[in-house]
Amino acid sequence: MSRSRHPEVHRSDRVGWLRAAVLGANDGIVSVAGLVVGIAASGASAATILATGIAGTVAGAMSMAAGEYVSVQSQADTELADLAVEKRELHEDPHSELEELAAIYRHRGLSPDLAHEVATQLTAHDALGAHARDELGITEELRARPMQAAMASAGAFVSGAALPVLTALLAPHAVVGQATTVVTLLGLCLTGTLAAHAGGAPRLRGAVRVTFWGAIAMAAAALVGRLFNVAG
Repeated sequence: MSRSRHPEVHRSDRVGWLRAAVLGANDGIVSVAGLVVGIAASGASAATILATGIAGTVAGAMSMAAGEYVSVQSQADTELADLAVEKRELHEDPHSELEELAAIYRHRGLSPDLAHEVATQLTAHDALGAHARDELGITEELRARPMQAAMASAGAFVSGAALPVLTALLAPHAVVGQATTVVTLLGLCLTGTLAAHAGGAPRLRGAVRVTFWGAIAMAAAALVGRLFNVAG
């Protein structure tokens, strides 16, 4: 009996942290770069530009962490509430729950006898786990993890924001806006490519998508900065 030499690679278990990390990194790059470009376009001093970038990084990371935590915690609370209801129903009316599970398998294409047998064996093994997975759609890989999502989001935001902040620190003051725009677009192209690769999506499409919206954001930020020119 031969074994497959080509094991399948699935990426669905990455959905939670990948979404938070990609969102955080892109938001860090675009948000802070937008601040830097906008303030630079207004004619502010180098110190003001740098301070704005650092303040935006700290505030943005905290905001991303808090927002992600609250959002994912709400999902986790819903999952726990659903599991509690299912646990109570399994205790109060196990026969109906067994039939409910069997009906799910019949709907998926199993014969009535086989569906009942599968439901019986899975119930004997782990009744709550079977209902969580097949009735509620809750799996261990995709369970909501609020703290993990919050830390991934905040860390990714800081990592992304470091790009425009370092550019503001190192680039000559006269061209800091232009330099930040170029570096930001390159960074977005890279994060879009990496995110698409990690998720199994076309890399070119991922890169173009985030770079396009980043360019729009930079243009809008520069326009606002010019409207509030403080150089004089």
